[in-house]
Amino acid sequence: MTRVYDLCHGCRLCLSLCPSFPTLFDAIDAHDGDVGALTTSEQDLVVDECYQCKLCYVKCPYVPPHEWQLDFPRLMLRAAANRPKTVSQQVTTQVLARTDLAGKAGSLLAPVVNTALSKPGSAVRKALEKAVGISAQRVLPPYAKLRFTTWFARRRAERNSRLAGPWQARAAVFPTCLVEYQNPAVGQDLVKVYERNSVDTDVVDGVGCCGAPWLHSGNFEAFERQARRNLPGLLASVRSGRDIVVSQPTCGYVLKRDYPEYLGGGDAGVVAEHTFDACEFLWKLHKDPDKRFDTDFAGDVPQSITYHAPCHLQAQNVGLRSRDLLKLTGAKVTTVAKCSGIDGTWGLRQENYDLARKVAQPLEQAIDKAASQVVAGDCDLANTAIGQGTGRTSRHPLQIIARAYGIPEE
Repeated sequence: MTRVYDLCHGCRLCLSLCPSFPTLFDAIDAHDGDVGALTTSEQDLVVDECYQCKLCYVKCPYVPPHEWQLDFPRLMLRAAANRPKTVSQQVTTQVLARTDLAGKAGSLLAPVVNTALSKPGSAVRKALEKAVGISAQRVLPPYAKLRFTTWFARRRAERNSRLAGPWQARAAVFPTCLVEYQNPAVGQDLVKVYERNSVDTDVVDGVGCCGAPWLHSGNFEAFERQARRNLPGLLASVRSGRDIVVSQPTCGYVLKRDYPEYLGGGDAGVVAEHTFDACEFLWKLHKDPDKRFDTDFAGDVPQSITYHAPCHLQAQNVGLRSRDLLKLTGAKVTTVAKCSGIDGTWGLRQENYDLARKVAQPLEQAIDKAASQVVAGDCDLANTAIGQGTGRTSRHPLQIIARAYGIPEE
């Protein structure tokens, strides 16, 4: 930590990225530039304020393969993992990380659960905050009664009698917890837009949560167990000739970057090479001279769109392909590349809520200033935060493209 903190203090390119860096630089300056004089509490505050946005990898000039091997996000993860956890912190991690268990229960009891959790600051939410550490003030995405994979199984049976190809590409959807349990409409529109573009779409079998909540809480063993459970299904899809497509940026980043890092190359590397963000995949189709992306947008095309570029999508370094696809509709697109203050589960924790809301203010102000007809964003949790901060509904870009094609919402 002393070595990396010293390098960061001498560079300061990351000053504007997250609260960790102003806190770090102010603390070192207060010790007249002596990094070794930082107290344990000063070091730990930097760790606490790192919410794993991964934008260090985009902006830092010293990341691997540079000889200095500066990897600030993973250093923060290791530091957090090696610090003692309070009982309350351990409980919060267990609740936030068991997304499949919570999702199955939430979907099964959707009307009751949604009614109980829908009002921030309510007595139920305050009791939940005290019990499991999820902020009572944070707006939470509701659960859907019909899960995405259930919908897809029904559609697949119907599709076999309606659509026989020919297909110009093949893809397998990694559902993600947010699409599977809470916003299946994103997955539904993804499938329909892909079919419109002659992409034969399936769902990866035998997978659950990508494991990001375990990783971001510093529980590497639980993360690796989850990743190894998912790997066979992902690899089977790839070996059947399908690319993996992911509609949620954090999950896509985990499959592309973290699985090879923590599981080693080999099979995880093969999966990573064939994993694409959902809009990245379509843009690749559009740019391929031997294939065709349908640009006949005869449906509902908004005049103006404010597009929020999520941190974990920027960190994938694939370009802003969602924005590029939205521009093809003819809409005027304003891009806002500011953090929503969520970043996985960091912004859901009670102890981070006030800072998370502060982090999100520049994003909210930019959306208000743009005053576009429609707001779009790839990350469902970020979209929920945008709704809480601005009162605007933010939809996944593929949902806007589906409406632009004239595909009705289910």
